Amino acid sequence: MPLLFRYLILSTLSATTIRLLHRVTIAIPMSPETESRLRVRYAETDQMGVVYYANYLIWMEVGRVELCKSRGFNYRDMEIDDGVFLAVSEANCRYRHPARYDDEVIVRTWIESANTRMVTFAYEMRRASDDRRLATGFTRHVFVSRAMRPTHLPEKYHALLGLSPADTPPTEPLQTLNLHK
Repeated sequence: MPLLFRYLILSTLSATTIRLLHRVTIAIPMSPETESRLRVRYAETDQMGVVYYANYLIWMEVGRVELCKSRGFNYRDMEIDDGVFLAVSEANCRYRHPARYDDEVIVRTWIESANTRMVTFAYEMRRASDDRRLATGFTRHVFVSRAMRPTHLPEKYHALLGLSPADTPPTEPLQTLNLHK
């Protein structure tokens, strides 16, 4: 789904032209997934010389932040400007092969599903040298306010997370019909 940017026309056009062409919409394709590369640090390994299991969750966060940036928003700005946070409600990681010190790891991240209340990110971690799958996983996040109460995702982020108008709840309450008149 394309990322939409709206630009006000503030060039040397006349006031009449500006009124007629108030906004221009430009479609820019979004990357459906991102790849983040990182190198395993010695401090991330355990006594057996393999990456400590919890570090994979940290790598998932790296991928998630990069995916948000690639889709046109900074997660930090969503927290500061809109008071919306992504609270983790579920995390899963399936370990398939160990990563070791100095391995280069590719973290592939994409949005598995999203609606106005929650989003699920999926991940695949591979070793760059031989493309061996190290782990797969997902994290599910609920949108919450500063007060840690569930909230809706602000509309300006809907297209950025791939939500279609059908995924957006109506802004006005639906009228009920009295069929017993």
